[in-house]
Amino acid sequence: MEENYNNEKVKGKNISQKIVTYLVVFFVGCLAMYAVIYFFPTTITESVIKEDKQVTITDTGIAEAVEKIYDAVVVVSTYSNNQYIASGTGFVYKKDGNNYYLLTNYHVIEDGNHVTVTFTDGSVVETEIVGFDKYQDIAVLSIESKEDYKVAEIGNNEETRVGDTTFAVGAPLDNAYSWTVTRGIISGKDRMVEVSLDSSNTSDYVMKTLQTDAAINSGNSGGPLCNANGEVIGITSLKLVSNGVEGMGFAIPIEDAISKAEGIINGDISDYPYLGVSMLDFANAYYTQYYSIIRNSNLDSGVIVTSVEKNSPAAKGGIEANDIIISIEGKEVSSTAYLKYYLYQYNIGDTIKIVVYRDGKEVTLNITLGSSGQTT
Repeated sequence: MEENYNNEKVKGKNISQKIVTYLVVFFVGCLAMYAVIYFFPTTITESVIKEDKQVTITDTGIAEAVEKIYDAVVVVSTYSNNQYIASGTGFVYKKDGNNYYLLTNYHVIEDGNHVTVTFTDGSVVETEIVGFDKYQDIAVLSIESKEDYKVAEIGNNEETRVGDTTFAVGAPLDNAYSWTVTRGIISGKDRMVEVSLDSSNTSDYVMKTLQTDAAINSGNSGGPLCNANGEVIGITSLKLVSNGVEGMGFAIPIEDAISKAEGIINGDISDYPYLGVSMLDFANAYYTQYYSIIRNSNLDSGVIVTSVEKNSPAAKGGIEANDIIISIEGKEVSSTAYLKYYLYQYNIGDTIKIVVYRDGKEVTLNITLGSSGQTT
């Protein structure tokens, strides 16, 4: 028993010695650190400063992408009988020999007969209006020159995703801030936007567009909407302007624009197919003589045929006045704007199925589309 007691006493003494040793080492270490800091403060400070200098973050954003497209963008100035009437934006999208082709919106040049473009170096160049399509809101201009103009790189809209970075380059506010760059994302794809061609409250056509929240201002029309690589994926065309609406701009997908432009350049764009009818939307017919037709149909939407042109495709196919057109090839027709959109997917000479509501029942008619130089 005494032996156990002595063992425990030895163990306690060893522990105490270890603790004392640790404390001595700790205080000696502290004194050594203090001495280093006291006698060599400059060395420590310089070391810290050098380390801070190595931590440098530089965000160049999309500057390199902007540089790729910037000089291909032009300010489009439209004149009528030598009087300046409007401006917008455009860009060089193609070179063929000494011919440069530029894209812009039809509504930028629609009232003019003479168009010039201004490049980033300040040079003003006369253009030729090759052609246009008012329903696609596309116009093609050309320049014949030996100058080495910048040509935009064309991207692939099909590969873009909602949330991808986009930016627009344009000349907002009537050239006051030419070549302004605004940045955003793709907010939506395949947006169907109703458009009025004459600034009225009635929609004339529907456009399939890309939606972006990059700022689109007056004067941006016709300019490029680009991806983060500086490739053009759309042509800025319009934006929603209304109380409570902000950051809703729209662009024509570049594939649609170039397809139409190539047709214009090659001269193989024909007239749009037409039916030969006068039409009225439900929304505009409630307080007219056609209200009873709407009420008796129990339909929520459709297009009322108010008259049929003699010997027209509609007349030959059996469409009658007071019919309500409700679908084209299985696609619901909710307004005259959508009717034109679906109709213009077909070619002159095509035969399509149109369903009308007449005398309490649906009637399916086969209509062979024709052309008379008209567009409806």
